[in-house]
Amino acid sequence: MPQGALKGAGRPDLGWLVARPIAHRGLHDLAAGVIENSPSAATAAIAGGFGIECDVQLTADGEAVVFHDFVLDRLTGQTGAIVARKAAELSAVTLKGSDDRILTLSAFLDLIGGRVPVVIEIKSRFDGDLALTRRTVDVMAGYRSHPIVIKSFDPAIVTALRELAPEIPRGIVAMNAYGYGDYDKLSADRKHALANLLHFTESRPDFVSWKVTDLDSAAPYLCRSALGLPLMSWTVRTPEERQRAAAMADQMVFEGFRP
Repeated sequence: MPQGALKGAGRPDLGWLVARPIAHRGLHDLAAGVIENSPSAATAAIAGGFGIECDVQLTADGEAVVFHDFVLDRLTGQTGAIVARKAAELSAVTLKGSDDRILTLSAFLDLIGGRVPVVIEIKSRFDGDLALTRRTVDVMAGYRSHPIVIKSFDPAIVTALRELAPEIPRGIVAMNAYGYGDYDKLSADRKHALANLLHFTESRPDFVSWKVTDLDSAAPYLCRSALGLPLMSWTVRTPEERQRAAAMADQMVFEGFRP
């Protein structure tokens, strides 16, 4: 993919971030019993030489665990909110269809050991709570010599990272329409601001991660072409989407196939 505009004044060199495709929540394969955000998915991505994107959630005792959903229901045999359980309880929860269990972010990073790049997405309820962000930064303290970045849909988190961990590259995740249930409580004006990066002067991301079907929009185009920010695309699942990402972005976060 094109890499001609990866550097800007005062920005980190993120050439490594676009060098190899990034496996969405690890190289998971439900049919094979390799569940998203699991140790097995991370191990498979490492074996393939792919970067790993993972999600983090906050526990009742303030720990960061690697899990996408706010609740346990979809991926485990249990129910209820992640934030209602302590990390020790969650570490005993088995992921559906596998022998893997939920890992803390610290254990997940120890497993990867710097062998491939890591993209951590901090999940947010858009409520201003930065506890998960702070804990994620703390966990990363001993990992910063390895290739790693943080991203979030929430610009308040990306803005806070400028002060909490200015040395860690940070990215904003965005799309044109915020129609998913997680965003139902957001006002139309706030969704408009998110879709058009109206927070940009405050959040000042080092890279942008945009929904692959929306790559032809003005905001991602300008970030890449005018500002020289690396543009990541998510989530690439089909040959057509892969072709689109190759033409309009610098990197893809993929699942369901091996590039």
